[in-house]
Amino acid sequence: MWWGFALLSALFLGFYDVSKKQSLKSNAVIPVLWLNTLFCSLLMLPFAVLSHCGGLQDSSMFFVPAGSWEMHRLIMLKAAIVLGSWIFGYFGMKHLPITLFGPINATRPIIVLLGGLLVFHEHLNIYQWIGVLIAIVSFYMLSRSAGQEGIDFRRDKWVLCVIMATLLGAVSALFDKYLLGSFNNMFVQAWSNFYQLALMTAVLFVLWWPGRNQSTPFQWKWSIVLIAVFLTMADYAYFYSLTLDGAMISVVSMIRRSSVVVSFLCGAMLFKEKNLKSKAIDLVLVLIGLAFLLIGSMQ
Repeated sequence: MWWGFALLSALFLGFYDVSKKQSLKSNAVIPVLWLNTLFCSLLMLPFAVLSHCGGLQDSSMFFVPAGSWEMHRLIMLKAAIVLGSWIFGYFGMKHLPITLFGPINATRPIIVLLGGLLVFHEHLNIYQWIGVLIAIVSFYMLSRSAGQEGIDFRRDKWVLCVIMATLLGAVSALFDKYLLGSFNNMFVQAWSNFYQLALMTAVLFVLWWPGRNQSTPFQWKWSIVLIAVFLTMADYAYFYSLTLDGAMISVVSMIRRSSVVVSFLCGAMLFKEKNLKSKAIDLVLVLIGLAFLLIGSMQ
């Protein structure tokens, strides 16, 4: 059952990336991200209010506990990490082809696995090491594909943004492993959204608003709403899957990265991106690496 929710999360994540790419085309990044955090918070707000007022019982799968101050401090930290990942990721997504962004971001489980090795003193088996090596090769292949489009993989600031987003996303996934071992999944999701909105509001008015007339203007697009809808559904399926018996964060993280298939296909069909044959080979390598990690994690 848990892997079914992980696959559902991957599907929604793919559509989330596509909605994000469409929303960011010729658009200001910061207000798009702020609206995403706003709509995500509005989607979760009724559950938090109903839980507080007694409209939802604590036995409900949508119940949001109040939580202690110590719990909220940890959620604030998670919100800051996720928001940092999003800011880097949104800027990278805007300026890079989604068919390049997706495979780079799909290497996140590799970092999660290595982080587990260093932080939680986990041990990698032969399948996982093969997966790591294939991922390294795929990363080199991605740099060559990017070079064919005039993108210097080592110096391009937007590639570096995606890499930073991936690293911070991996840190967040490792933090989730700790949080969801102790906290209710709806508490983590709802309050993360609320704190992200608070932080993003500060970013909006301090960093973007004063110089908004000197940067890319903001345009309203209905795809911005879809970003929040697909992200909320993806996160709910993800967090819920981790509460089910037998679920493993390393495996769920890998399954979620299969969202790259959805975003890659949409990048080819909707955005008419170039150099697809070379990128498709890179994508297959990434997926093979993930498959070895998945096999190794289930041993």
